Amino acid sequence: MKWQDRRRSGNIEDRRGQAGGGGFMRRGNGPRLRIPSGRSMGTGGAGGLGLIVVVIVVALALGVDPMQLLSGGTTPQTQTDSSTSSRTGAGNDEASQFVAVVLAETEDLWTEVFRQNNLTYELPNVVLYSGRTDAAGCGLANASTGPFYCPADQKIYIDLSFYDVLRTQFGASGDFAEAYVLAHEVGHHVQQLTGVLPEFNAQRSRMSETEVNAMSVRVELQADCYAGIWANYAGQENLLERGDIEEALNAATQIGDDAIQERTQGVAVPRTFTHGTSEQRKRWFEVGYESGDVGACDTFSGAI
Repeated sequence: MKWQDRRRSGNIEDRRGQAGGGGFMRRGNGPRLRIPSGRSMGTGGAGGLGLIVVVIVVALALGVDPMQLLSGGTTPQTQTDSSTSSRTGAGNDEASQFVAVVLAETEDLWTEVFRQNNLTYELPNVVLYSGRTDAAGCGLANASTGPFYCPADQKIYIDLSFYDVLRTQFGASGDFAEAYVLAHEVGHHVQQLTGVLPEFNAQRSRMSETEVNAMSVRVELQADCYAGIWANYAGQENLLERGDIEEALNAATQIGDDAIQERTQGVAVPRTFTHGTSEQRKRWFEVGYESGDVGACDTFSGAI
């Protein structure tokens, strides 16, 4: 990925080297747009229709009022400041600078998409930490959990050592594999702002464990599709290099539920899947990448 000399987001909280809490992170109460054609981002048009269609489909799937989502209604979240101190902005190391550049590109993409749909994109923060840290309403983040999005404070948490694990244990190397992971978590933030995550979390208590898992898969696959939309945008911005998309597709394949379960326990148990199979994750990333259309990211109706 061509990322050197690009704008870096300032929405980075670097807590590495700071004292964190003990214990393991819990994921709280929940799991976790069309790109205009051509190079111009200024026309809007079908992008608005795509967003409305997806929101209505999501609302119907979850049994909620579509107008609540279209009006931006969300479940109130309690925001709590972290007990750990942090530095604002990325550090001088290459890894944190890369995260800041990728985050900046997602900011540019989703800010424009939301603007074209008469909505405001609220920029998420990315928290870089080492070992463990307080994730506010989502408990204590631990390096072993991998990157995640916390709806309670609308922040993405990443221990950058995860990328070493992604490369050495999962066989998913390359900077675009790392970018895909971050773009997926940003996709959860988009879901938070459009009401998908709040409504899913509101419905969880009325679902069986199997139903929660099945709906979680659809939520996660939509985030994969949104990551693909960002990859489409990166291509429009001439940021892609040879092999980048293959790196993302390989990462999606390696972190599918079936691949992880077969690797760790020798057998895959579909009813316990929460993120989707390798084939599903790869396919929905491709849907977003090849279409660049948020309306294509409808994982809430029909087969997935």
